[in-house]
Parts: sequence; structure tokens; C-alpha cells
Amino acid sequence: MKSVAGSVGTSGSIGLRFGQLLFSSSSIVFMSLGVGFYSYTAFCFSVTIMGLAIPWSFTLAILDGYSILANFPVHQSGIFMVIIIGDLVLSFLALAAASSTASLADLLLKADVSFCPPRLCSRYQISAVMAFFSWILLLLSSLSNIWLLPWLDTD
Repeated sequence: MKSVAGSVGTSGSIGLRFGQLLFSSSSIVFMSLGVGFYSYTAFCFSVTIMGLAIPWSFTLAILDGYSILANFPVHQSGIFMVIIIGDLVLSFLALAAASSTASLADLLLKADVSFCPPRLCSRYQISAVMAFFSWILLLLSSLSNIWLLPWLDTD
């Protein structure tokens, strides 16, 4: 079986997973610094999706670490399919959450009536940027795993 950087069981995958953990966590932290984020559905959606990405990335980082340390590569097509589908679904949801957060923060800043102070809205924008970074890493990990799909053992 081929080895692609970023696929399950490689050191690149651990790097992608820890990056996802870092960016998802920082997105939630920046969003939570704003007291009134729960008033807007887009912000709650972003916190929910980033909250789902954290345990997903952590679990797969543990799987990658075990696979590397035990020299036991994951070649089962069923496990690969779950990981690929999970990454794809989370990446699409993370893109939706980041886009809605960014657009709502921009709308709140540019509205005639100030709905949030500029300092608070800038935190929302930083949270959206962190969610976009998390989305990029989720998409990269799913694409690197999709690349290996034809070479899987079909036993």
C-alpha cells in the first residue's frame, strides 16, 4: 500500500490533527470571549461544529500515534471509509460555520446601528479565521485519505 503524507497512520496526519485541535480550540476560545455570542445562531453553530471537531481530531491523533508507535498501519477499508466520511462531513460543516460566522461578524460591524463593539466583533472575526484554518486542515486530511482509497485492501 502506498503512503501519502497526511493519511492515517503517518506523522503528517498527527500534525494535521493537532493543527485541527489548535485551531478549533482557539476558535471556540475567541468566540466565548464575547458574552453575547449565544444570541446569534451562526455563532452558536460555529461553537457546536468546532466542539465536534475537537474530539474527532483528538481521537484520530491517538489512532495515528498508536499506528506509528506500534508499527501497525490501518489498512481496513471500513475504518478508512468512516474516517474519510467523518472528515468530509466535518470539513463541510466547518466551512459553513466559518462562512456564516465571518459574514455575520462583518454584517454586525458594518450595520448603521452598532450591535456589537468593534473589539468584540474583531474577536468574532478572529474566531472565524481560526474556523477557516480548521476547515482547511480537515479538508487536507480527508483528501489525503481519499487519495489512498484505490490502494486499500478489499478483504
